[in-house]
Amino acid sequence: MPMYKFSFPLYTLILVSSLFLSTQIQAETSTSTTNPALIYHNYCSVCHGDKGDGNSHAESSMLPPPANFTLQKTARRLTRERMIHSVTNGRPGTAMVAWKKQLSSKEIEEVVDYVREFFMPPVGAGDVGRGKKLYAQTCSVCHGDHGQSAKWGSNLLRSRPRNFTTEASRRELSRERMINSATYGVKGTPMAAFGVQLSAGEIADIVDYIREVFMRSNMPEGLSGTHAYGQPAAKKPVATPSTFSDMGVVNRRLLPKNENTPLKKPVNMRASLPDKLQGNPKIGHALFIQNCVQCHGIKGNGEGPRAYFIFPRPRDFTRESSRKRFNLPALYHSISKGKLGTEMPAWDLVMTPQQIADISEYVFRTFIHADTSKSAHKK
Repeated sequence: MPMYKFSFPLYTLILVSSLFLSTQIQAETSTSTTNPALIYHNYCSVCHGDKGDGNSHAESSMLPPPANFTLQKTARRLTRERMIHSVTNGRPGTAMVAWKKQLSSKEIEEVVDYVREFFMPPVGAGDVGRGKKLYAQTCSVCHGDHGQSAKWGSNLLRSRPRNFTTEASRRELSRERMINSATYGVKGTPMAAFGVQLSAGEIADIVDYIREVFMRSNMPEGLSGTHAYGQPAAKKPVATPSTFSDMGVVNRRLLPKNENTPLKKPVNMRASLPDKLQGNPKIGHALFIQNCVQCHGIKGNGEGPRAYFIFPRPRDFTRESSRKRFNLPALYHSISKGKLGTEMPAWDLVMTPQQIADISEYVFRTFIHADTSKSAHKK
């Protein structure tokens, strides 16, 4: 954006400043009410997968791979406090970047609680399979095969057995309370004490099975890394940047902050890769397809399958501003160190310098130093 000399009266500048602050406050207010499911699928699912199981395009290309939240061992290892710290400050030695400059503390806490509620199993004895067998043998006669309370129990017993699938049960029953009830019974109800016939571990397994299978909240429907706002109807027009504000999208800048910032001086586009590295564009092409297409797109234009759910948007290498800004050293540095405030991770944690050089060479030759006549209209 070009710089101009302003000679407006003071009240005009105050008015402009007030409007700017008002816009910022509105953006922060709208963000504060954002559904944490959208935050997860906009920012986290690209690595951790739509179901939190680490099953994503990044799984095979990151060392260590993204955490699989659905594993019992992960649930035991990751406390809520540790997860909030990791999301806030990143994890050294991994591709997990710090999100504190892009998400508020409230948003980070909400998305962590979302992961813990929808993806992580209860932390207990760990043998949910044994709990399933014991539940069928001991509990299903009253509580039903599906945890909704058996019909005969509802009609014949003096008080209806607990329906574990209700929101009230999810809200009222902690794991500790359930273990205590199964061990010692519940006074004034038909719930007997099973501590005399089952071990503490067996009771814990039953409780964990009930909580895992019957008491987990229903996942929001229609959310995935590629359809984070639900599968659109057949006749619904394709979303464009102008309609993103109406889709419940997190209020974030669509383009990287420096996308249209004028350069202070021309960049030397003949500069070589650092450390005398020589990139191989053929190998770089394969690495780009494997690791970068999901965000940057097959054409390098920032239109990958996940691009519309990433804020700020992935870099469009075909734009004139990118072609003037990114020589080989700049590409190498950006790929190596990532970009704070974006979903671009630091690839030097999972790739060798030579691999990064190969990708840099491919991107430079294919998109940056390609024929600019076809994209002269892009500014």
